[in-house]
Parts: sequence; C-alpha cells; structure tokens
Amino acid sequence: MNLQLRPALVSFMALSAITGLAYPFVITGLSKMIFPKQAAGSLIRANGQVIGSELIGQPFTAPKDFWGRPSATVDASGKPLPYNGANSGGSNLAPSNPSLRTAVEERIAALRAADPEATGPVPVDLVTTSASGLDPHISPAAAAFQVHRVAKARGLDEAKVRDLVAAHTEGAQLGVLGDARVNVLKLNRALEQAK
Repeated sequence: MNLQLRPALVSFMALSAITGLAYPFVITGLSKMIFPKQAAGSLIRANGQVIGSELIGQPFTAPKDFWGRPSATVDASGKPLPYNGANSGGSNLAPSNPSLRTAVEERIAALRAADPEATGPVPVDLVTTSASGLDPHISPAAAAFQVHRVAKARGLDEAKVRDLVAAHTEGAQLGVLGDARVNVLKLNRALEQAK
C-alpha cells in the first residue's frame, strides 16, 4: 500500500504545483507583457480615474447618453444590480414567459417616453438582456434609434452624432466573427469630448 501511496502523493503535489501555481503565474506574466491593457481588464480612464471597462456595460439612463443593453444581473440577495460582474448571468426567461413580455413592454415604453419622436421598431437588443448580463455593446441599429434623443438632449446636430456612432462602430472580429457593434461607454465618452 505504501508503495502505491507515495508515488500518487508525489504526482498530486507536482501536478498541483505545476497547474495550480507555475502555469497561472507564467500565463499571467506573459499576458501582462504581450497584452498589458487586456490583462489589466481593458480599463478606460478619464483624468487619471478608472471610469469603466471596455468589457462590462454600465447603466446609462440619462436622455443625453446612449443606453446600453439591459442587464439581468443581481446582487447576493437577488436584488437587481445592473452589470454586476460578480454575479454574471441572464434572466433565463423563455420567450413565452409573461415576466419577459412585461419587462420588454416596460423597456419599450421607457424608450418611447424618452423620445416620443422615435419611429419604427425598437431594436431587440435595447429591450432584451444578453446571456451574461454584462454586454457593453449595442448594435448599430440600436445606436441609430437613439441618435435623435441624444442629439436633442445635448444640443448637437444629428449628423454629428451619427458620425460619432459611425466612428465608434466596430466590425466583426477578424472580419467574420459576430456582428458589427458599438461600445456604449466609448461612444458616450466621445460625446462628452465632442462639446
């Protein structure tokens, strides 16, 4: 028995040291050297202060800002806490669920109330949550739907706001993965700097 136990323990300890300590330290070190911004969380700074991350959405609700995709994340007690990175996850409500229908109708009503002049259908990503609940992007259609409200609230020409949306529209990754998208935090920062 002792002959079998000792090699098993030595193997366990060696593999634990390699996979639990050495490997993470090496990968973290390489990441910080090769991709320093991404390894640090893709943080966005303004005046030396961290104001957010390119990877996690924020709850913008002012008429002068572009609004992101709704978040279904909650705090530890289950109370809604938008874009809570510590408790990422979607609502998991089926399309047939009455709660989802009610939430979507309320979001559509809020968007219409914020800009009664907005016509046409509301883009789906403005009224439904993503699987993670942290999505920092909206579709170009969702940004275009909000241009009139944002331009009016900021006293800017709509053409200038449309140009900013176009300038902040990112294409598919590697040209083929995913769809075009707009990072809401970056776009709102550009609006602040446009004044």
